[in-house]
This record gives sequence, structure tokens and C-alpha cells, in this order.
Amino acid sequence: MSIRKRLTLILLSMMVLTCFLALVKGYQKSMHHGESLLDDELKIVAGVLIEQPLALSTDAVQVSNNSAQLLYQIWQNNNLLSGSSSLTNNQISFSEGFQTANLAGQRMRVFVMSRNTRKVIVAEPMAKRFELAEAVILSAMLPMLWAVPLLAIFISFFVKYALAPLTRLSKQLASRQANDFTPINWQVTDEEIKPVINRLNDLFKRVETAYLRERFFASDAAHELRTPLSSLKINVHNLANKQSNLQDHQELQAMSQGINRLSNIVEQMLILGRTQPEQWQRQFSEQSLLTITQQVVSEQYDKIDEKNQTISLEGDDFVINGDEFTLTTLIANLLSNAIKYTPNNGQIIIKLVSSNNGFSWQIDDSGAGMTEEQKERIFNRFYRVGGDQHPSGEQGAGLGMAIVQHIIAIYGATIHLANSPLGGLTVKVTFTGVKSD
Repeated sequence: MSIRKRLTLILLSMMVLTCFLALVKGYQKSMHHGESLLDDELKIVAGVLIEQPLALSTDAVQVSNNSAQLLYQIWQNNNLLSGSSSLTNNQISFSEGFQTANLAGQRMRVFVMSRNTRKVIVAEPMAKRFELAEAVILSAMLPMLWAVPLLAIFISFFVKYALAPLTRLSKQLASRQANDFTPINWQVTDEEIKPVINRLNDLFKRVETAYLRERFFASDAAHELRTPLSSLKINVHNLANKQSNLQDHQELQAMSQGINRLSNIVEQMLILGRTQPEQWQRQFSEQSLLTITQQVVSEQYDKIDEKNQTISLEGDDFVINGDEFTLTTLIANLLSNAIKYTPNNGQIIIKLVSSNNGFSWQIDDSGAGMTEEQKERIFNRFYRVGGDQHPSGEQGAGLGMAIVQHIIAIYGATIHLANSPLGGLTVKVTFTGVKSD
């Protein structure tokens, strides 16, 4: 939930709670004030009735009162002079003053006044008092309740206005490129936002320093190593041609393999340094995944044939917006791993699948597969499943899957590792939002 929504809900909740408490308090005050006014009214009515010039007669005057909003009896010397028809002719035994009792089937407020030989009993339903209190409190609170939606709109607007600097900051950060570490340069008057911007600028500076140090150190070191490695390769090759001793030749062959492995590491480090999303996305064009896959398979077919493996390519071609070099590197690394870790006479299947979620490039092998722990670590730099002690005996630098992950980020794609029906590993790369018409 956003800060704006949270603040709006908190303020509205407090306002509604305050209105409710005011309603309860107002109801209590209205009841107390209403009772005082209605009690005074009963006193006035009783005073008027007790002064009425009624003569004692055989039959008391019975007054019909269907609404029962006010009941009364007038007595003189224990004789009923007049009264409401809903009350009995028996004298009601109440002490002088106010009391609450049940009369005529309802709860009544009763007032008794005595003067000389005359006695007046006046009763009024308690429900009348509650209705009056409710009418008073509703008339006072109803405008406030109607104002709640209007206040909600005002609160939401002013909260949005107060949080505008945060919204602006969020949009600016969201629109930044991954390699944009320039300071945030805009003036704010809010004391709460200033330290945030200052801390972010300091963070950008430190991250830029670390980013450049990591990016250029590996690529520069790898680039500087290419020349001496090439020279070593030539010298080892020349020495191998001159050696006639079989043991010396084997030692030179082992040295050559070590140099080749080191050269492979250097090349992988250079590729890793070049796979920056913003660098490649600017030069995207339509690329055929089928064509690139066929090209990569043909380049690595000697390795497949050497291990007597079978490989098949299934599915229909699809075209995405991409870069040929990065797609070739992605497919080459995944195919190379499948070839390495699939035993002799094994099987490799590449599938191109189109679905509602996008386009998928998938490779299955009949190798040893991986555990869940290995799948979680496979994208770490310099990590190799089993290290150099892997049953396949294949050498590697442990950078191939790290490069794959970098290329996946360039395309905003996803990669999924699972157990293959062939017994080994399934690697599925799904491209979304990059297909061309």
C-alpha cells in the first residue's frame, strides 16, 4: 500500500472515530438537556391541571387520548375528577415529584404534584424523550456525516500534494538507466526530502566507483593477457614440433591445454565485460533464432561427433528483436554445457516453442543433471558443478552461466532449470515483449 493511501486511510479513520465519539457524547448531552426541558414541561402541565375549576361529580371525566403522548389524572380527596381513558380509575400510588414507572403498557416519566386536597399525576412516554434526543443529535451530526466524503477528497488531494516531492523522486529514479550515476540535481524546500537526496547522491558516487572498478579491471586485465597468451601458444607449438622425446611432447601438450584453458577464461571475461544491457539494446534488429541455433550447432558439431552424441532441432522458427552476437553467445554457452556434461552416445534435443507467454528456446540433455542446490548456485561466477572433479572430466572457467544470466537481463527474458525427461537437465529461456511483427 502506498504512503498516500495509508495516510488518507489513517486520517479518515481518525476523523470517523472522532465523529462517532462526538455522536455518543452529543447523544448523552442531548438526553440530559432534553430530560430537563421535558421535566419542566411536565411541571408546567401539572401546574395548569391542578388549577382547573373541576367540581366533584359522580362520574369522572374520561379524556380519550389515542396517541398517549401525555397521560394525566386529577384527584381530589381520593376522588377522580378527570383523567386519560387509558389509565385506570384507581388512584396511582406515587410519591410527590418525578419518578419512572410502567403505565398503560409502556415506560413512562411520571410527575406528581399535590396542593391542598388536590393531586395531579402527569405521565409522558420515555420513548418521546429518546426520539427527541435522537432528532437533536441527528440534526447536529448529519451535516458532519455528509461532509466526510468531501473531507476524504480534500485529505487525499493535500496528502498527494504533500508527497509530490517523493513521487517526483521516485519517477526520476525509475527513469534512470542502470549505468546512470549522475547526482540528483533539483532544489527542494522540504526538510524531510533534502537528506534523502543527499544520501542518494553519496550512494550514487560510491556505487559508480565500485561499478567502474569492477567493470574495467576484469576487462582490462583480460585484454592485457591476450598478447602474452598468444605468444605462449606459438612458442609451445614450435617447441612441440621440434621435440622428438615422447615424454617432453606430453608435457608440452599438457602445457598447451593449460594455456588454452587460460585463453578461454580470458575470452569469457572479455565477453562478460561487454554484456551490458544499455550497450546492446540500442543496436537490436530482427534475428532468427532458428538460423542462429543452426549456425552454433554447425560450429560445435565436431565436439558432438567426437563424443558420438545425437542432436536434434525441433520446432518452428521465430524472430525476435535482438543482437546476433549476444544471442550466439547465449546459445553457444548453453549448447557447450550440454555437450560437455552429456556422456558419449548421449542425446541432446533443442526445441523452439511459441506460446501465449512468448517464445521459448529450450535444450534437454541426457547428462547427470543437477541438484536443487547446484541449480541455485550455477549462475555464480567461477562456480562449476563438481568443480574440476566433475565426472565428465571437462575443464571450464565457471563463467559461462554468469554470461548467460547477463544476456538474459539484456533481453528481459527468464531462464528456468528443471530435470529433463532425458535424465539430465532442461534449460528453458523465455523471451517476452521482444518479438517482432
